Amino acid sequence: MREERLTKKAAALDAADELACTRELFALDNDSVYLDGNSLGALPRHVPERVQDVIARQWGELRIRSWTEGSWWTAPERIGDRIAPIVGAAPGRIVVGDSTSVNVFKAVVAAMRLAAPGRDEILVDATTFPTDGYIAASAARLTGGRIVSVAPGEVLGALGPRTAVVLLNHVDFRTGRLHDLPGLTAAGHAAGALAVWDLCHSAGALPVGLDAHGVDLAVGCTYKYLNGGPGSPAFLYVAERHQAGFDSPLPGWNSHTDPFAMDRDFAAADGAVRGRVGTPDILSMLALEAALDVWEGVRMEAVRAKSLALTDFFLECVEAYAPEGRVVSLTPAAHGERGSQIALRCAEAPAVMDALIARGIVGDLRRPDVLRFGFTPLYTRFGEAERAARVLGEVLTEVPAAARP
Repeated sequence: MREERLTKKAAALDAADELACTRELFALDNDSVYLDGNSLGALPRHVPERVQDVIARQWGELRIRSWTEGSWWTAPERIGDRIAPIVGAAPGRIVVGDSTSVNVFKAVVAAMRLAAPGRDEILVDATTFPTDGYIAASAARLTGGRIVSVAPGEVLGALGPRTAVVLLNHVDFRTGRLHDLPGLTAAGHAAGALAVWDLCHSAGALPVGLDAHGVDLAVGCTYKYLNGGPGSPAFLYVAERHQAGFDSPLPGWNSHTDPFAMDRDFAAADGAVRGRVGTPDILSMLALEAALDVWEGVRMEAVRAKSLALTDFFLECVEAYAPEGRVVSLTPAAHGERGSQIALRCAEAPAVMDALIARGIVGDLRRPDVLRFGFTPLYTRFGEAERAARVLGEVLTEVPAAARP
């Protein structure tokens, strides 16, 4: 009876799904449930053919001419302009290239150089993805600053006259908690600091509103919810008001105002182009450009609505199917505090995730005890959320509960 009720509800939700047709754009099968798009997005079906053209015709036939005839040279800004509406930015404010880590370094050092005199503190999210912390510490050493590590909920109390930069994750990678980008950005500005946001777990999953909320600098990856492919280049956002003063710690010939002049002295280009460094990684960059086609006509409001409905429904199904006491959600129930993943604490997490994957339910693990399930609104179905929770319940009855003290 319980399963019948939930499968009927899933079918009704799938039938009413505004984004249902976008699933057809991805190379997915019905034999498994893919809930790891928050680590690596699924392959859009048309990308292999587009990449084959880049390899065989543009590289194989046009060769060096593709820098101009194939528009390779302008790809970082062009693709940045395609990402811009997904994260709420105007054209000319995003450049694509390098990794997230490299872009975090550029953003934090540049923010320190933009900060007012006497400000030397970098407030860092204590729960951040480790690399952000490593990079921020290096940036502090380089600029003579110091790190102040605080939980996102403690940022307001930690802001002070020495705060130069606040570096935060929009969505926590472990728990899926959504942090208050508008409020924390405004608070940072009121204290005289700049706000730098890591959007890796929010870009493509929910509206961000970079321009509307006055964010100073932001970075994000493109291989999760943007489906750009493994290791696809990251992006850097520079607010228009900061572009003239953006002083990159990695000036390269690609960010020079006249790259082919080969001047000994560096003169920075105008706009977000200052965020470029060296020769773009064309193969992965143009794969990303092709992947972004799936966003044509998609409303971010519809993406967010489906994300919340999916995660609500999954939690409802987990509550119905999972043996009592075996899993506890770490993801906030409040919609305003939730990204697009559900994190469940489970003492037997490694064994449970292995068993789930063996049965075609692909999530991931954050050691020692967190099961993560990412819900990508463009291709995840409600029926898959129900199936995943049902199989989770079955696995939990089979995997012995860990002995508790």
